[in-house]
Amino acid sequence: MSAFALRLARSTMRVVKGIGVAAVLSAAFLLLIVLTDGAGSGLVAWCVTTGLAVAVALRRDRRRTEASRAARVALFLPIVLAAALTASVCVPTVPTARRHPPVLPSVAMQHWHLSTGSRVAVYHYPPTGPAPRPAVPLVYLNGGPVRGISMLDHRFLRLLASQGHDVYAYEPAGAGRSGLLPMDQYSLFRSVRDLAAVLDHLGAAKDQAATKADILGFSSGAVVLTRALATPMVAAHIHRAIIAEPGPMDGPTARIDGQHGRPTARGLAPAMTGPRSTHVPRYAVAFGLMRLGLLDPDTGLIGQAEGDNAFTAADLGGDTASAYCARDAHRIPAEDSARNFSFSPAASLRVQRTVKDSPSLAPRLKHSRTPAMLMIAECSSQVRQWATAVLAADPGIRRTQYLPGVGHHLWNGLDDNNRRAAAVITAFLRDEPAPLPDYPKRADIPAFLHAHQ
Repeated sequence: MSAFALRLARSTMRVVKGIGVAAVLSAAFLLLIVLTDGAGSGLVAWCVTTGLAVAVALRRDRRRTEASRAARVALFLPIVLAAALTASVCVPTVPTARRHPPVLPSVAMQHWHLSTGSRVAVYHYPPTGPAPRPAVPLVYLNGGPVRGISMLDHRFLRLLASQGHDVYAYEPAGAGRSGLLPMDQYSLFRSVRDLAAVLDHLGAAKDQAATKADILGFSSGAVVLTRALATPMVAAHIHRAIIAEPGPMDGPTARIDGQHGRPTARGLAPAMTGPRSTHVPRYAVAFGLMRLGLLDPDTGLIGQAEGDNAFTAADLGGDTASAYCARDAHRIPAEDSARNFSFSPAASLRVQRTVKDSPSLAPRLKHSRTPAMLMIAECSSQVRQWATAVLAADPGIRRTQYLPGVGHHLWNGLDDNNRRAAAVITAFLRDEPAPLPDYPKRADIPAFLHAHQ
């Protein structure tokens, strides 16, 4: 072998060995991130990893007194590279204080300070149009679980108001323009208490000792509503309830791996465009480890406010497409604007964990007598048993409306879907004949589930 070839082989071996060393150090850093729960914005793990690596390298260098300059560079270069790479996980790239979306000019908003300690942003759409005014207001609980109300939802709420409904909507604590909570206070049970406090506040705003309201709960908002129906002191203030596309209502339901609706646009729709926080090493590591359950939502790696500021609509990935039918894959509307979008990944994970850890709700829900309606989408991405479990357990459900041609986001601005969803809601609240067949009924549950195997 020629001298040149020998030098080339040695250089190649050094590069390969250096890459291996850098990979090992990076893996050790991630392990320490998990073990320290990201303490000090990850700097504790970074200092320990880098310090140990430098100490080992210096010891090895002292043993190689005759080592060439190239050998010494090969010894320390992987450490420098790994230190630079892992340092990017410790440096915030967005503000660490919460940046709330700007005020919407199209709707009146107030901040209500609730008796629970939460500070929530409340939107009011007064009734318009020639339709008769309702006796009670309609309160909307959006999905998330800790997500701001999208522009698509605001347009639908405006449509409901045009049909005579007195619509109120609030963003849950930690979302949108609402105030943050300490991370350990986010839970399904806190969400129910906040709903009760909103209803109390609504009564005070209308100069009434106690106000009943119709409640429309969508997705995780439907889970909050279902839990409220099983809580007598809260249910006493609910006039009628609309449970739209519910998530799992308790731990046993959350563990069901059952059937879904007709095919959705997930995997068919073009990839969402726009910046992603997960393209930044800091947030890719933080959100990825949180999702895997290796970091606590209250991790020291990133604060709640920073995580909320960093997370973008594009980070939702295929979750947005899964809310639409497969046939709509190439015409999915923009659900929100970049300035209005707000989602708290850490707080949402915290709430979801409290749902998964909760015991069966069915024994309590069977005592519910509040008139209720269940709405189910044909192309739902939700497990069918999440909806049928509520139907089976809640004797207050008077009708079920199975909406063809729509996915999980029932009012999505496509075709006449908003109008159809509003017609279903209005008919129930006014105790008018249902626009669609009452299906599935409780007796239809086995056949309904069999049809979606």
